[in-house]
Amino acid sequence: MSDEHDPPRMEKIVSLCKRRGFIFQSSEIYGGLNGAWDYGPLGVELKRNVKNYWWQVLVHERDDVVGMDGSILTHPAVLKASGHVEGFSDPMIDCRTCKAHLRADQLVEKKGVKQCPHCGGKDLTEVRQFNLMFETHLGATADESSIAYLRPETAQSIFVQFKNVLEVSRKKLPFGIAQIGKAFRNEINPRNFTFRSREFEQMELEYFCRAEQGMELLEYWKEERLKFYENIGIPRDKLHVMTVPDDERAFYSKGTYDIEYSFPFGRQELEGVAYRTDYDLSQHQKASAKSLEYFDEETKQRFVPHVVEPSAGVDRTVLALICEAYSEDEAPDEKGKMETRVVLRFHPRMAPVKCGIFPLLKNNPQLVAKAKGIVDLLRPHMFVFYDESGAIGRRYRRQDEIGTPFAVTVDFETLGEKDASLRDTVTLRDRDSMKQERAAIQDLPAILRERIE
Repeated sequence: MSDEHDPPRMEKIVSLCKRRGFIFQSSEIYGGLNGAWDYGPLGVELKRNVKNYWWQVLVHERDDVVGMDGSILTHPAVLKASGHVEGFSDPMIDCRTCKAHLRADQLVEKKGVKQCPHCGGKDLTEVRQFNLMFETHLGATADESSIAYLRPETAQSIFVQFKNVLEVSRKKLPFGIAQIGKAFRNEINPRNFTFRSREFEQMELEYFCRAEQGMELLEYWKEERLKFYENIGIPRDKLHVMTVPDDERAFYSKGTYDIEYSFPFGRQELEGVAYRTDYDLSQHQKASAKSLEYFDEETKQRFVPHVVEPSAGVDRTVLALICEAYSEDEAPDEKGKMETRVVLRFHPRMAPVKCGIFPLLKNNPQLVAKAKGIVDLLRPHMFVFYDESGAIGRRYRRQDEIGTPFAVTVDFETLGEKDASLRDTVTLRDRDSMKQERAAIQDLPAILRERIE
């Protein structure tokens, strides 16, 4: 089933996210804060799984990448040197008819006349530039000298700390500095659920290299990032690599790829992979009058490194995972009647809850004790959920709907009442196939760990 431009599907996904505690509108009881979202108990687990896996793959499993965590509050000189103070803006237009604030590229054109997409009005203001950065003030006074900004990207803190990280990590080129953190952009028109927000989280890597390595490393990181998405459950045929044309990419970039995903609201960017040359370090070296050069001990050369940047959105990746996982099929209820089953088919390593654990009956102390013992057995290894309320079929459905890949049911066979050889075994159910098998309690940690990875 194609999921491009499928509004009903998107409506179901948004509804599920609220109903099951993935994502809520921020400050909802006060009418909501536009462009801001809160992650509930399941959403925060899914988001953490994405970030942890990204960090594992890019930092822990490599010896050429180290991490850092920069400040959100940013010195204005940093963003002036990077070009954000002067040039980080979107073209904005107002509709005088319905008072809507619009990005210029959101206007629709009919019979050669540009119109407001909301009311069809043609009475539009001239285009003006709108700076997307959030400005704030440090300290007790609010004047020109106290201005600071909430960072619009995590990259700049990596560039200004390049020399410090280089000295303490003792890395040789090529090497990278990775960071996961919040960024803020005062979007004119946030839209498409969490896709375009004013507060969001980034996963960025700045990979420093020699000039002659730049284009080769651009291709390398493009492929590495495609593998990452495949390994978290987004198939290659849903990923599209767009080569950004010369007239659309940043002037300092020698090459940029956009990795896009087919969301229900259309194909949109998940991540950019850009060869930024030596622009950033050179700008900060010039503005700060501090050397940001790399000294090559073998050649005895000093030079400003070039950089390749894979920059991904955490929130966009989480949304893509939910959209990709959402599925409906048919399953029998307790009486054998077929009904629609909503299921999130997350890759097990991304699923918020790895295993649901159920006693067949909640009023049987032996079954309950065994089930709670399994919770204690598995909890050090993975995030599990204990549920004893309702018919077992209902409990399966609830876990299917939040994407839990496995369920363990403690039944009378576990107690050895019908067959002594089945004592201390449980029913292990697979979410996607709904197939069930017997497994020994003591083997559960090893079985589940293998299937999750």
